[in-house]
Amino acid sequence: MWKRALDRAGVREPRLRRDYTEQRAAVRRFTTAEYMAARLLLPAALLPHVVAAVAFMHDTDDRIDRGTPDERAAALTEWDGLVRKSLAEGDSTLPALPVLRCLARTAESHPGIRAYVDDFLRGCEREVAWRTIADDEDLRRYVQEYSLPALMLTAGLLAPEDAATRTAFTEGCHVLMRAMQRIDFLEDLPEDVRGGRHGIPLDALTRHGADVTVPGPALGRLVEEQADRAAADLTAAAPLPSLVAPPYRPFVRALVGVQRLRLDGVRRAGASLATRTSGPSVQAAALLLLREATRRFVGAA
Repeated sequence: MWKRALDRAGVREPRLRRDYTEQRAAVRRFTTAEYMAARLLLPAALLPHVVAAVAFMHDTDDRIDRGTPDERAAALTEWDGLVRKSLAEGDSTLPALPVLRCLARTAESHPGIRAYVDDFLRGCEREVAWRTIADDEDLRRYVQEYSLPALMLTAGLLAPEDAATRTAFTEGCHVLMRAMQRIDFLEDLPEDVRGGRHGIPLDALTRHGADVTVPGPALGRLVEEQADRAAADLTAAAPLPSLVAPPYRPFVRALVGVQRLRLDGVRRAGASLATRTSGPSVQAAALLLLREATRRFVGAA
């Protein structure tokens, strides 16, 4: 299926096929459920380009998430220059960086992704600089400036052509990403604390008298509150599948559905998130993908 996807995406050069295959392996490692959703539910011609966008996003995040703030800022400056050079000169200029060769080829096939890359790189300045999230308004700004552009690298490939519908789609992606980001911050709490910064709003910690390192009733109440707010955003994002073309609807439904499963995992973990990460039920995720794959096969919208 992967070779057929590369063929349908117009990726025929042997080196580029190896590059895309390398990015596919990386994406499968760090976003298994999302990759399986894309593989099963998206048109084959789009899959390599989604892989390229996701791989680029994660590669960027990894590069700017290590070291001191000054080191992260320097890494972003260097990376920003390499990315822009690659997009300007095409996929043949940076033989040591397969992720950028793939991004450049995807940008040739889907020129609109260039604007999303630009938004994402500017948003990375926010990601490098932030130390704490003060409150929900601060979280909204963080999502608007960084998390949403990261999501749109992929979601932009599915965006509707009609301007009004595209605007509604982007707004829906913002709401979805706000839920996803809140879930991320809860799921990854112990890892983030070890890394020196976490995304739980400080006003929520104060309101509940919670300590993010102590699994107790106060943290349990905080987790439940944050989960409720994420759930409200997921409900608000429910119309998203209806805004994309029919071939993309199973994937978008699955994407939203996986977030609900992640949220279920957060609720089950509760205060234990102080010491361990959480994630979606593997069995439930498999059933969700099977259901959407069946709907796609029978042609249900």
